[in-house]
Amino acid sequence: MPGTPDTICALATPVGTAAIALVRVSGPAAKEIAAGLCGGAAPLPRVAHHGDYRDLAGALLDDVLYTFFAGPNSYTGEDVLEISGHGNPYIAQKILEDLLARGCRMAEPGEFTQRAFLNGRMDLSQAEAVMDLIHARGERALAAANQQLRGALGRHLSPLVDGLLGVLARVEAYIDFPEEDLPPEDRAQLVGELERLQADTSRLLATSHYGAMLRDGIKTVILGPTNAGKSSLLNRLVGHDRALVSPEPGTTRDFIEERIVIGPHAIRLIDTAGLNPNPGAIERMGIEQTFGRAAEADLILIVMDASLPSPTLPADLLPLLTAEKSITVFNKLDLVKNIPPPAPAGRSLAVGVSALTGQGINELTQAIVRLADTFQVAVGDDLVAISARHADALGRARSALQDARSKLAQNAPTELLASDLRTALDAYGEISGKIDNERMLDQLFATFCIGK
Repeated sequence: MPGTPDTICALATPVGTAAIALVRVSGPAAKEIAAGLCGGAAPLPRVAHHGDYRDLAGALLDDVLYTFFAGPNSYTGEDVLEISGHGNPYIAQKILEDLLARGCRMAEPGEFTQRAFLNGRMDLSQAEAVMDLIHARGERALAAANQQLRGALGRHLSPLVDGLLGVLARVEAYIDFPEEDLPPEDRAQLVGELERLQADTSRLLATSHYGAMLRDGIKTVILGPTNAGKSSLLNRLVGHDRALVSPEPGTTRDFIEERIVIGPHAIRLIDTAGLNPNPGAIERMGIEQTFGRAAEADLILIVMDASLPSPTLPADLLPLLTAEKSITVFNKLDLVKNIPPPAPAGRSLAVGVSALTGQGINELTQAIVRLADTFQVAVGDDLVAISARHADALGRARSALQDARSKLAQNAPTELLASDLRTALDAYGEISGKIDNERMLDQLFATFCIGK
């Protein structure tokens, strides 16, 4: 935040009793506060110092370690001081009160990262990755957040911006010289470049759904006939009795959701009402919810009773039970000895288990991991998983590029074409948080000999 006159402070670790509490300070007063802790000497940047923290009245508050980071080589791009004290909430509060007395103010939510963005330490997509990193629930989500924090999305977005700037520079040149018009060969070349930009934008857009899976967990719906052991399977996978289990059909009438981690993936397990062909009024409402959840599912576990003939599943469900997103789980293998399970439902993979004894559960989790691995959309060597905000911006950019292609095909006025290109450029800019118009001017003057 260039020119910001104030210094902010906040507790950077969760509130509560712990071994360590870390207080972060950012702004012009950070160096002076650090020097005070050093007895007046200028602190060495990026070196941990040990000392007493005394308030303005000279009272000893804590025995601390503190580290000074000189701007711009800090998280926020400003002078930053990090104070590590004992994790007593009372001590942390007293240190914060003293910092306020020294002229600091409490930071607003996200203000340290906001300053990092405004000071050019990261683009907007990297700033968002900080939150993804904090909330990552699985190995894949953690890997994607780390790659985005290190600029993976920006690396793929930058060629799109540069390519579009080049196109816009050429179009703007013809606007500056109204007596000229785009010749047919230039229009054909521009169409090719816009097609490439559209295709590359679509590749990034294709990672949107996977990004939602990483952030929210893979929505995994457990469905099947009544008394097949759906709730028992949920309890086995979760590791404790989360759902009621009873021999009485229709025990689950509403859906039950639990979050777990299977291999590198965060999973949202959703247990649903059994598919009873003759349900009561309340049970029928639960079955309607089952159909709705199945339609929204990323992955479906169809649980069957291996000791009974496989029932006929509702016809509306069959299109969802594909090999790409479903696994048929034949439960109660403890009742069928060595008899192989029946054929799977639809075209899905089949796994036999016993939710009671745990038999086959490892094989089931391995099957879930293998299927979940296929959901990843490759974008070069990077694990890119865009957010809903990124998807909205990329969608608008792609639409604007299509509009520009249509105008080229119709020989529409160059000004209208340029307007569509700027709309696409603005949409790209929303992702990174910045588009420098001077970059387009640089390309304009480098490409055309203006003033000839």
